[in-house]
Amino acid sequence: MFTGIVEDSGKVEAIRKKGKDVIFVISTGKINVDELEHGESISVNGTCLTVISLGKKAFEVKASHETLDRTNLAKVRVGSRVNLERAVKVGDRLGGHIVNGHVDGIGKITSIEQKGESKEVWVTLIPELSRYVVEKGSIAVDGVSLTVNRVDGDKFSVNIILYTQDVTIFGDMKTGDSVNIECDIIGKYVEKFVVQKKEKKDLRELVRKL
Repeated sequence: MFTGIVEDSGKVEAIRKKGKDVIFVISTGKINVDELEHGESISVNGTCLTVISLGKKAFEVKASHETLDRTNLAKVRVGSRVNLERAVKVGDRLGGHIVNGHVDGIGKITSIEQKGESKEVWVTLIPELSRYVVEKGSIAVDGVSLTVNRVDGDKFSVNIILYTQDVTIFGDMKTGDSVNIECDIIGKYVEKFVVQKKEKKDLRELVRKL
């Protein structure tokens, strides 16, 4: 589990294909590679991946074919910067919101407007995801925990403060870029509860009619 408070922006040093999977070699800035362990989970652009190898200044993770289909990692190239966050420890402060690292789909940045030191970023989603996005709710964009400012149909906006621009890859983002989206899991649970409750009610009504 993660919080969406990005610790570091790493750099993709190498990419190796292994069948349908891809191995990424990622160097870090603030994160000390010596503190990582084989098999631990790490969020890369909001995608939960497993550390499979460690070097002096870089680590390796493998993305499966399924992960590449669902996220923007298929578009990552050597030299690309990526957001990094280690899994939360028991007892840590949860500064963002509950982020599983299980990306729901890909959004597209449709506009970026400077607002003082901040940037207002609009992202377009597929309808299947937009129903989970609510004004002032939480959403993870490339692993960054953000608050939804406004919602307009299948689009939503977020405000990127200067600190977030400096610490994450948002400082390099531009219109047209694809971003990984993980919707707030609470909305998914609520939807499932409501749907199941309605289905049970409909079933009881059907039984009465029989």
